[in-house]
Amino acid sequence: MADEIQHLTRAFSGLGGLGVDEPAMVSALAKWRRQPEKLSGFRKSFNGFFKDHGGVIESLSMEMELIGLLWLCLFTVQNLMVMWAMHPWERDARLAHHVLHQAHPAAIVVEIACTRTAEELLGARKAYQALFHHSLEEDVAYRARDKPYCGLLVGLVSAYRYEGPRVSEETARAEAKALVAAVKSAGHAAAKLVENDDVVRILTTRSKPHLVETFKHYKEIHGRHIEEDLGHEETLREAALCLATPARYFSEVVAAAVSDGADHHAKEALTRVAVTRADVDMDAIRAAYHEQFGGRLEDAVAGKAHGYYRDALLSLVAGGK
Repeated sequence: MADEIQHLTRAFSGLGGLGVDEPAMVSALAKWRRQPEKLSGFRKSFNGFFKDHGGVIESLSMEMELIGLLWLCLFTVQNLMVMWAMHPWERDARLAHHVLHQAHPAAIVVEIACTRTAEELLGARKAYQALFHHSLEEDVAYRARDKPYCGLLVGLVSAYRYEGPRVSEETARAEAKALVAAVKSAGHAAAKLVENDDVVRILTTRSKPHLVETFKHYKEIHGRHIEEDLGHEETLREAALCLATPARYFSEVVAAAVSDGADHHAKEALTRVAVTRADVDMDAIRAAYHEQFGGRLEDAVAGKAHGYYRDALLSLVAGGK
């Protein structure tokens, strides 16, 4: 009986956002009929999920917060499928709206603004207006009005970047020097750096190939990668990574989602990355993950996610490989 209880306990181990093992649960329903001692053993083995109120007759009840987590996990696959089925413009518009109206970190808005093509971002802005009767720009400006990164975020979502290959080496080198000067001037004052006019202008207007060259010159001049110097202001660092090395950015997001102690928002990102990048740059993300963390992205997902949610994720992350 102990083995069966352990099996069902493992089925619930993804509670908190990474799925549950639905087949194991269904199997227990069939096998444990008229065997209350097994359910009692399961409840006692699952510390924190059930609470013993004492008494002559065993009275155990689920904590309401954890009931909500179980409900969330049972619908994780459905949420993934709905997100996958949406038109990308609508999906991005809904993601941005959810972030702006639920007091989530700004990272998802940065991600949408900086990793989409100019036409994709414009499409998301059009979808946002059609769905919510406001512009994305005005909602960002209003919701982030008290944040030091407000100007940067508005500029990012408003951008329509040149996407051709031409880059002025002279300009890229000059702007690298301007970024070095801004970083030195700001010191550890993150708010001062994120409000710097040159920093905001360069990140919100220049093409992605131009920024790659600018950041290369920055490293040559300053001896450090620019994201290392932007670490005190997370929004700046995320913007730089998303614009110049999106695969690295997404590999870090996934690593955070499957790490021990990941919070709900971090785990939610696993669905978002799998769905939005599966047909874009998942091969590059897998390679970046292996380079940064020394393992296979598929193995990391398979080791943390559970049930049908794990299967759905792997179908997107592994790409049939």
